[in-house]
Amino acid sequence: MSAFAAIAWREVRRAWTSGGVLLPVAFFLLVTILFPFAVGPDGALLGRIAGGVVWSAALLAALLPVERLVGPDLEAGVVDQWVVRGIADPLIALAKIAGHWLGFGPPLIAATVIAAGLLGMSGEQLGRTALALAIGTPGLAALAVATSALTAGLRGAGAIAGLVMLPLALPLLIFGAGEGPGAVKLLGAVSLLLVAGAPFVAGAAMKVGRE
Repeated sequence: MSAFAAIAWREVRRAWTSGGVLLPVAFFLLVTILFPFAVGPDGALLGRIAGGVVWSAALLAALLPVERLVGPDLEAGVVDQWVVRGIADPLIALAKIAGHWLGFGPPLIAATVIAAGLLGMSGEQLGRTALALAIGTPGLAALAVATSALTAGLRGAGAIAGLVMLPLALPLLIFGAGEGPGAVKLLGAVSLLLVAGAPFVAGAAMKVGRE
């Protein structure tokens, strides 16, 4: 197994064994359950805002595992060991992004089926939202790893992570909840940009964190 695959698989195992999957998915479903209570039983209204509700819930759920993505490995010297083996920081960050997405994205997309029932989404809306999540969650995972690296070791890192990540995730939220092929293309472009750029940002932050 290559170093990249080993790090990615380690992230997947950690997500499934440390609550990194269950807690975000449970939080995601809890938020989608609360919205109908807040706006009332108007099915037409819920149908109109369902896409935005799902994306808002996904974005908030994505904040939960941010603190554990990079900081613990930096403190324990795990990242140092990978670097000593000749693995570049950006490649470590990219593997973490891949592993985090595999442990976070597909379960969240699967949970959208339950959320669709709670929000009264049609089959067409569910398909469109699931496609948008499949395209946008890699960008969300990249942003989470970069944010985790930038805030690692800081006091109150969890709260700071929210302040850093939420504004940067706005384009994903806007285009993900949007309709039409134009929104999907822009969502894909933003997600691709985040996946391409975040490993270098996270890698540089991890390098500074080790010094």
